[in-house]
Amino acid sequence: MDTAGVIEAHRRAGRDFTAAGVRSYVREEGAGDPVVCVHGVPASSFLYRKVLPQLAARGLRGVAFDLPGLGLADRPAEFDYSWTGLGRFAIAAVDALGLDRFHLLVHDIGGPVGFEVAAAMPTRVRSMTLLNTLIAVDEFRRPWVMQPFAWPVIGEVWLATLSRPLFVALMRWQGVKDRSVPAGELAAYVDLLKRADRGKAFLQIMRGFELTTQKRRLYESVVRDVPYPVQVIWGADDPALRLAVHGAQAARAVGVDHVHTVPAKHFLPEDQAPAIAAYVDAIAERG
Repeated sequence: MDTAGVIEAHRRAGRDFTAAGVRSYVREEGAGDPVVCVHGVPASSFLYRKVLPQLAARGLRGVAFDLPGLGLADRPAEFDYSWTGLGRFAIAAVDALGLDRFHLLVHDIGGPVGFEVAAAMPTRVRSMTLLNTLIAVDEFRRPWVMQPFAWPVIGEVWLATLSRPLFVALMRWQGVKDRSVPAGELAAYVDLLKRADRGKAFLQIMRGFELTTQKRRLYESVVRDVPYPVQVIWGADDPALRLAVHGAQAARAVGVDHVHTVPAKHFLPEDQAPAIAAYVDAIAERG
């Protein structure tokens, strides 16, 4: 299937909804306890298209929505695209979707966004699963492939040159270990990233990282000594958020000795959807 067909199939698999005054998009599958799947960059709910049916097969209800500025969501120019602002939207989204208590599955900067949700409504979180994400944000340095987006002018030029073939090559190098993932599906990420605004909202997100000690303390407070179980799953071959550095930071923050590793790079939901769903199912039983 070509990229346009992939995106159209993705669109048909979900529906629009509105939260905090922003129109967004959600995919849901299953009828059990909700698992809210929070994506990072440069991604959207499309990242979890393989995870949702795996969760449903285990008696859970997978829920993945687009954050403002990404995927099929609107991209208001005046929106607060910081982690705080995206977190406020995610808090409104779980209410708009009628989710009372839920499990959290977070990836990449979806970690900080999900942590904002957990900080605001800790009694509604039943469990939390971290996938290759950030907690020690005051120590974080963007990988070289993402750093240019944080710079004015250079970021616009780098994004404009990010063609489908180049993006697919970068995904195969840094993001996806499974060579069988079709190029048309990987190219869908960059088409969903740019859309009508040509990626302007994405650049605001990349320039809105809150890399402060205050945020680190907040995020640490929602993963340790909390009333719900927390686990860490890592794509062992991630060259951007490395297991030995960022995975170890996450394990220390959570207070666990063991990180569940899977043979994957950064975008492990592409490679390891069944394993991720199995780990979420196991912690859901505890939660």
